[in-house]
Amino acid sequence: MTMTAEPTTEPTTEAAPRVAAARPSIARLTSIELRKLTDTRAGRWLLATIGLIAVAIAVVQLFVLDDAEQTFTSFLSPSLLPVGLLLPVVGILSITSEWTQRTALTTYALVPHRERVVLAKLAAVVLAAVASVLVSLAVAAAGTLAAKATGGAGSWDGEWALVLNAVVFQLVNVLMGAAFGLLLLNTPLAIVGYLLLPTVWSILAAMISALQGPANWLDTSVTMEPLFGNEMTAGQWGRLAVSVLVWVAVPLVAGLLRTLRREVS
Repeated sequence: MTMTAEPTTEPTTEAAPRVAAARPSIARLTSIELRKLTDTRAGRWLLATIGLIAVAIAVVQLFVLDDAEQTFTSFLSPSLLPVGLLLPVVGILSITSEWTQRTALTTYALVPHRERVVLAKLAAVVLAAVASVLVSLAVAAAGTLAAKATGGAGSWDGEWALVLNAVVFQLVNVLMGAAFGLLLLNTPLAIVGYLLLPTVWSILAAMISALQGPANWLDTSVTMEPLFGNEMTAGQWGRLAVSVLVWVAVPLVAGLLRTLRREVS
């Protein structure tokens, strides 16, 4: 009697389906970039310096201005210029630190779509610009209350359109800094380029009469000056848009293309 062996079946293991990791949202990336703004010592000191300058200007205004001139607008306007000069450096550091500190390899390995990282960085510096305006408004309000308490005018009357103009002013400045950072991808070069090139253009326009006409459209110091006035006309908004196109949009697009194509090492 012969016995036939039963066929043995070995258990088969099926590979588990791969689950694609969900890519982080723009909001998540923006929150990370906002945290990066204060992670470094340079970023923390720069933001602290911006706040201290706004406070110092308000204190000086209390002693310098006549009682009748101590109004909310008088406290707000002077604080916008130094803040607008330093805030773009924050935008530059946000862009260039990835390359100067060699963290781009990690950042773009975790988020291969570089345009999403750049968009998050731009969103972060835009939020920083809006926050700087809120700080200036708070300091101006505190200065107005202090002026009223010490016998000054402490008037809240003024052109409240200046608040919107202040937001536009800071946004243009910080995006210009970020554009130079994207274009040059080097912190010293970007800071020098941002500070030097518009200044050289303004000097040349003042010295050469043939450049004075184009300067009315291309010199940001000229096109943004009406933002501090009572009312912007349609022509002034148009000249501001042209200067923003030249100094912000063009380097921003060129810098984005360079960032997307540059080899990370």
